Parts: sequence; C-alpha cells; structure tokens
Amino acid sequence: MRTSIIIAIFCSLSAMVSAQQYTLEECINIALQNNVNIKQQELNKAQRHIAYTQARNDLLPSVNASAGQNFIFGRSIGLDNTYQNTNSSQTSLGVGANITLFDGLRMKHNIDAKRADLSAAEADLEKFKDDMEISVATAFLQVLLQKELLQIANEQIQLTDANMNRRKELIKSGKMAQGEIYELEAQRAREEQNKVQAESNLKLALLDLAQIMELDDFSNFDVSAPPVESIISEGVPLSPFDIFQTALLTRPEIKAAEYRWQSSEKEVLMAKSQLYPSLSFGANFGTGYYNMSGRPNDSFNKQIRNNMSNSLGFSLRIPIFNKFQTRDNIRLAELAAANSQLEIDKVKIDLRKRIEQAYQNALGAQSKWRATQKSELSGREAYRFAQEKFDNGRANPYELFQAKSSLTQTLSDQAQAKYEYAFRLKILELLKN
Repeated sequence: MRTSIIIAIFCSLSAMVSAQQYTLEECINIALQNNVNIKQQELNKAQRHIAYTQARNDLLPSVNASAGQNFIFGRSIGLDNTYQNTNSSQTSLGVGANITLFDGLRMKHNIDAKRADLSAAEADLEKFKDDMEISVATAFLQVLLQKELLQIANEQIQLTDANMNRRKELIKSGKMAQGEIYELEAQRAREEQNKVQAESNLKLALLDLAQIMELDDFSNFDVSAPPVESIISEGVPLSPFDIFQTALLTRPEIKAAEYRWQSSEKEVLMAKSQLYPSLSFGANFGTGYYNMSGRPNDSFNKQIRNNMSNSLGFSLRIPIFNKFQTRDNIRLAELAAANSQLEIDKVKIDLRKRIEQAYQNALGAQSKWRATQKSELSGREAYRFAQEKFDNGRANPYELFQAKSSLTQTLSDQAQAKYEYAFRLKILELLKN
C-alpha cells in the first residue's frame, strides 16, 4: 500500500555491516505482522464483513422445522374434536417458510449501510498501517542517524590518533617538548567518552525500533540502508494547497469519515422505512399423530399421511401509532448524520493543518540542511588552517582543539539536518498519497 512510499524515504541512508541486518521494508513488514492494534483492527474489519454478509442474507426467506410431543392426562380432545375422559399423547410435525416482500426498503438501506461500515473499517485498517509505517520509519531514521554520529566519533578519534603519532615523532626528534602531547591525550579521552555515548545512543535507538516491531529477540538486531543524498536533492515538492487537494482523494482517514457519513445517511432512510407498511409471505406444512388410551387408533404412518395440512398466506403490517418512536428514531438518525458530516469537515481541517505544518517543517529542514553544508565547508577549512598554524608553531594545542571540536559539532548538526530533511520530504509525499 504505502510501504513503497515510506521505503523511498530511506532509499538513501548509510549502512554499517552487522550480524543480522534488516532493511526498512523488512522492518515495516514485521511490525505490521506483529502489532496488536493492527490485529484488532483486522478483527474489526472481519466483524464488519460478517455484518454486511448478514444484511444481504436478510433478503433470503427463513425456513424452520418444528416437532412436538405432548402427553395429556384426564380429559383429552380426540380426532372428532370432542373431549373424552381418557389419557392421550399427541405428536406434531411441521415446516414453515417466510419471506419479506416489502419493508419500506429497510433491508436494502441496511445493506448499503453495512457496506459503508465495511469500507470505513478497511480505511481505518489502512490508516493504522500508515501510522505504523511512519513510526517504524521514524525509529529507523533515528538508528541511521546514531550510526552516522558514531561514525563521526570514530573518525574524530582516528584523526586525533594520527595527530598524536605525528607529535610523538616530533618529540622523539627533539623538535617538540614532551608536554605538547598531554593536551592531545586529554582530547583523545574526551573523544573516547563521546564514542561510548554514541554507542549507547545507537543501542537505545535499535532497542526502540525493535520494540516497535515487537521482536521477541533483538540481541543480534541491526539495520541497513543506502545513502540519503539522492533523495534530499529533489527539494520540497508542490505546494500545501496542491498536496491537500490530492490528499482529499487518497487519504484513508478522509475515506473512513466519508464512508461513516454514507452509513449514517442510510440509517436515516432505515428509520424512515418504519413509516411504510410491510408485507410478507408465508407457507406452512404440518401433520400429526394422536394416540388415545382405550380407543382404537390408526397407525402412526397412516395418521401422518391423513393429517397433513398446507397453508399459504400474506401478512400486511400497517404502522399507525407507536408512541412517536419512529419520529424520534428519525430525528436521532438525522442528528447522527449531521454529526458525521461535521466529522468529515473536522478530519479535513486536521489534515490540512498537518500538511501545512509538514510543509513548513520541510522548508525549515531544507534551510537548515543547506546552512550545515556551508558550515561544514567553513569548518573543515578552519580546522585545516588551525592544523597548519599549529604545525608551524603559530598556534597552541587549545586553538587546534577548539577548531576540531567546532568541526565535530558541525558534522553532527549536518547529519541530523540531513536525515530530518529526508524524513520531512517523504512525510509530505505520504500525506498526499
């Protein structure tokens, strides 16, 4: 359904090899299979389907068989329809059928209402799945972000190690004092702490994603995805108005609200159908066996054949007065229909707010992403210049450390801006589909 759209969010996010990796599509599929709320909504859909099927089956005739056995002590009525002072037993057998010919179109409107309820349940299920896909995608994004931050921390340690090795060589050659290495060692310790924190954040992000997926065992759990730059180069699509107009035709919450309004309109017609007469047709077949003590009785088979009776008949019911229940039921149904119409308006207003907010968030994330790109270039250049000054003895270790720390923060901000921008873009795309 919308899985392909969400997957496109991360057709671009960097990967780190792990023991057992899951793609975004696999994470979404597992979450959809395991989520309890989705299972409950599927059961609700199944219930609505049964209700719809039953509404259609109400058009069919009803057929019932009956059998009875009575034992009478004392005065009994005989075959000649007179009472006699004797005990008796009576066996009765019958089959009857009945079908409604006209009921003010109530059954037809009920079928339409139950069909709309089923469609609303299907749209609700689709909305639940969309929400779950967004939750998984958000957690997936957080994992990938923490992976990149951990990679940045590792790269900073490697850079510091390279500087330490270079200074050790200078110290050995007598070109630099021994004390010049202490500041770098302290910096190395701080960066190691940052790495430990990044590893912890990554584990927590993986745990959060695994819990959303409701995995039983996530001790060997990891994710993978390709780089993100290709998608963020597309830019913010369309305008909020265009996205909203498309969303009105496609979003499941809009469809669900409209289907519920259709159902409530049919409920009004069902209530009005009680004002009309109803006509039904029935057919019955019956027979019986009588056994009176002290009297000669025909055999069971003979009596069953001789006592057969058949009947056909029509039944007309004309409503005249029912204490204004029909009138009040119509009013209640009309109020429910009016409330359903207001609910459609409410859902549309909420959706428009979400789209406008998502659009502004995307524009803000785009600006932030572009700003961090410029900051990265200037940060790298500042660090390169500080490194050259330090190598030439024109800068102290603290100045070099400040330039390196500033670059590290810039790279971290850039990573967060990059993933946020990609996510905001695809949230917009999801809202219009």
